[in-house]
Amino acid sequence: MNDIQLLVDLHRHAVRQGPGGEAETKRAMALAGLDRSRPLKIADIGCGTGASTILLAEELDADITAVDFLPEFLDELRSRAHDHGVADRIATLNCSMDALPFADGELDLIWSEGAIYNLGFEAGVSAWRRFLKPGGRLVVSEITWLTATRPPELQSHWEQEYPEVDVASAKIAILERHGYSPEAYFVLPTHCWLDNYYRPLQGRFDAFLERHGRSEQAKAIVEAEQHEIDLYERYGDYFSYGVYVAKRQADGGALDP
Repeated sequence: MNDIQLLVDLHRHAVRQGPGGEAETKRAMALAGLDRSRPLKIADIGCGTGASTILLAEELDADITAVDFLPEFLDELRSRAHDHGVADRIATLNCSMDALPFADGELDLIWSEGAIYNLGFEAGVSAWRRFLKPGGRLVVSEITWLTATRPPELQSHWEQEYPEVDVASAKIAILERHGYSPEAYFVLPTHCWLDNYYRPLQGRFDAFLERHGRSEQAKAIVEAEQHEIDLYERYGDYFSYGVYVAKRQADGGALDP
């Protein structure tokens, strides 16, 4: 079993595959100022097992395409959508976020919680813009520095994991440069990390190790996850996910992708 398969096994039965929360998803929806007077066409890109997808389906009159490159996560999403009574509003799409099949101007909203880093923030917001209708909204969460400087250990870790990590002003400038009007920004609070993600993750470690015979490969996965948790517990004042809400400008206001 390779590392990707092990990570899928560790995370597939989790409600969330990253920090977040229902109240925060609802806050982002409200800040996006979505037109609820008509049906919306939405893509949730990097949806995981569907925490945000299902909430969007419950809260909005929407036709939602849930996109993930891991079929196991989409299997879980379909089961949960059925349990929540919203399966008829959600279609799943197993593909990479850099090979999306949407037509130009097809979508009212692109949603992506904790996933755009897989493509890179700038590459993602640039490539996805064309799928939005003029005036359509983009809502993404992205690892973000909260201070101008930070401890070297933390800086080194996140620059190695994700070289595009930066402060919110730099992310907002990217949105502006690529044809969006930034409308709102807020930071995920501590409970989104600890209560909603890290503590449940730690609670699965022992069963995960047992399933894989406490192999060195499985232990390495757990150690890497625990290292990230330790960094957050020590340095959580310096970074979080920032939630960015932006509107697509009319053509002529963006760089070519």
